[in-house]
Amino acid sequence: MKHDIVIIGGGISGVSTAYELARRGFKPLVLERSSLAAMASGWTLGGVRQSGRHPAELPLALAAVQRWPGLAEELEGETGYRQGGNLRIARTPDEALRIQQVVEATRAAGIDIDYLPMVDDVRKVAPVISPGIHSASLCHTDGHAEPVATVTAFARAAERLGAEIRTGVEVTGLSSTGGKIDGVRTADGVISAETVVVAAGIYTPALVGPLEVDIPITVTLTNVYQTVSLEPQLDQVIGVATGNLAFRQQIDGKFRLTGANTVWEHDLRSIQTSHDSVQPVLANLVRLHGVAIEVLPSFEMMRINRVWGGLIDQSPDGLPVYSADTGVDGLVVAAGFSGHGFGIGPVTGQILADLATGETPPFDLDPFRIQRFTSTETSAPVELHG
Repeated sequence: MKHDIVIIGGGISGVSTAYELARRGFKPLVLERSSLAAMASGWTLGGVRQSGRHPAELPLALAAVQRWPGLAEELEGETGYRQGGNLRIARTPDEALRIQQVVEATRAAGIDIDYLPMVDDVRKVAPVISPGIHSASLCHTDGHAEPVATVTAFARAAERLGAEIRTGVEVTGLSSTGGKIDGVRTADGVISAETVVVAAGIYTPALVGPLEVDIPITVTLTNVYQTVSLEPQLDQVIGVATGNLAFRQQIDGKFRLTGANTVWEHDLRSIQTSHDSVQPVLANLVRLHGVAIEVLPSFEMMRINRVWGGLIDQSPDGLPVYSADTGVDGLVVAAGFSGHGFGIGPVTGQILADLATGETPPFDLDPFRIQRFTSTETSAPVELHG
């Protein structure tokens, strides 16, 4: 049997694409090597933000934020979305200058954001924040959601509309003839396909590389820990000016924290099933805990529920790739989300569904073209956290 569209990857990009395609009458097949939300879409902080994004991503973030409030009802499944805002903390006067730049850029894009110049202003919004911080920005329309619940809701909605999702299927390669994609190779054989969407995160470069599609991804590790459940204390997602700390309180009361990333130099084949098999670095966890206490002192006495490592598909400029212009007819690629792809996941699904069916997405995708990596132009990576 030949499938019209096969999607590789069971994270939010893959399952939201399957959902969008199924809404249009297609019956896509999703292949996931482990379980849904096993990697980036599972370990992520779960932020849904516009503030602090690269200008090229802002139209996508704005469109996503418009959709998130009604997503649970649309998908008939829980997402845990809450629009509690994003507090970006400055701990020093120098950091305050960076925060003010974020505020100016965000306001210029027409997004509601305030600069809170005094610690008392910040603590009126979030009383648990340390009295020792300097100032903060508050983007009122940012928020957060529960990653695994959201991915599951997208997947179940896609299946109800006719999509097929197979987990525990490892794709070992892609098949093409005469410059045209014709299928994917798995451990159990070849699956024929007219179009293949590769949204496999850190595994994407290895899958598309043999077809001479080069995506320069660096795999980096961020350290994550989660506390035990506590009484509600915090509505906002908290980030810091340097991007080396972000945290939020989940809908179940647990705090989830992420920290600065470092290059991960191990073989990807050493990952057995999911992010749970990626071990964080103890020294980095200790540093993360210390930074967290500076911002929220009560972390010092909180009991830790679990720790894990999250692997990031980091692109050179911190922006993702959305491309059907891969040089291989029928091959669509999405990669390089650089640790901040979850919040724009619903829009990513729309974009990839358009590219897979030959439609023109309603966004300027020029900044996300794969060909930009052959240019001599460079830009600083955007913030990864918060």
